[in-house]
Amino acid sequence: MTTYEVQPKRIGDSTVRPPGSKSITNRALITAGLAVGDSLIVDPLRSDDTDAMVKCLRTMGVGVEVGDRGFRVSSKGRLRGGRLDVRASGTTARFITAAATLAEGPSLVDGTPRMRERPIGPLVDALRALGATVEASRAEFPPVSVAGGGLSGGRIRIDGSSSSQFVSAVLLSAPLAETMVTLELGEVVVSRPYLDTTLEVMAAFGAEARWLDPTTISVGPTGYRAAGFRVEADASAAVYPWAAAAITGAAVKVAGIHPASTQADMAALRILERMGCRLEPGRRGITVAGPESLSGVDADLNDCPDASLGLAVVAAFASTPSRFTNIANLRIKETDRLAALENELTRLGAGVATGPDWISITPGPLRPARIRTYDDHRIAMAFAVAGLVQPGIVIENPGCVAKTWPGFFGMLELL
Repeated sequence: MTTYEVQPKRIGDSTVRPPGSKSITNRALITAGLAVGDSLIVDPLRSDDTDAMVKCLRTMGVGVEVGDRGFRVSSKGRLRGGRLDVRASGTTARFITAAATLAEGPSLVDGTPRMRERPIGPLVDALRALGATVEASRAEFPPVSVAGGGLSGGRIRIDGSSSSQFVSAVLLSAPLAETMVTLELGEVVVSRPYLDTTLEVMAAFGAEARWLDPTTISVGPTGYRAAGFRVEADASAAVYPWAAAAITGAAVKVAGIHPASTQADMAALRILERMGCRLEPGRRGITVAGPESLSGVDADLNDCPDASLGLAVVAAFASTPSRFTNIANLRIKETDRLAALENELTRLGAGVATGPDWISITPGPLRPARIRTYDDHRIAMAFAVAGLVQPGIVIENPGCVAKTWPGFFGMLELL
């Protein structure tokens, strides 16, 4: 299917359970692959991104069986080197590069043409400072050659100003270093809540890692132990049914996410509430009810940049303008998402301006539009939500949603 036309409809109060969190699934796969023994990861995300991680781990000698309940990961705690195809998965690229430093032989980490345009230099610098031999193409992009042989440990500074995944990648492999690893982060770290999620997953597999102060994390050389682990529903995916509630006025409950979740995109709820939505948190899920009229907001989205696409589409339906800031890293995602938002929101009928790290959206009379997705799952999902209200929204290359939510359009039809 090369295009998908969304059909506008009145939606009733609904309950949706998104797939398991991509961020948590790939963190759990890495930690289980570095542990000794058999681990069971329950309710994981099964998608292109997690399949890339599974294939890389198998290449490195880790057994991963896919069953009805999830992934059974069998590991002896030792990795072998190899050619590691991360495809278009940013988490896989960063996490597997760090893990490859622990392998008993050399590895080559590579991916799609777009992945070769996404920087990895800060991670390479950090791994070298910890004793690894790592070389990136053109100094800061994949493919990456990793010699293997282990990490010595120590105290280093790491640049997390463009992506927290660089920090998480080092954290996830640090328990296998020869000595304690201490990371000094600096004042600016993008998507900082993801680091708390990383530490939670590491702790579930026996690692000892903690914040020493707001800019310093220490990780003991404890290794990992096998464990059973349940993946909660994906807050990044949940943004789209919540956005559907916001623009339609319906009440949509997302099941499988606890209000105390550390997932970064939970911050989108605060923005939706400021725009006029009503939140109803519960132990088994969180409901968002849309208002009669949405208000524009001025918001810093540093903690939840992935959610900015869904929020930007909601802003196009508001009664007043919105401005979202501190989102420079959107330009180095699966596509330049700020440029994509400017193009497609303008096509939809909104007035849009962008800068290096911000976007402003002025609602205007909306119109039918054929949405280019740039092979980016979040562009496709965000603009598909608009089609629930605005007739004539056609999504090009809808299959790109398989990166994180293969059943997304089925969910949209069932609302």
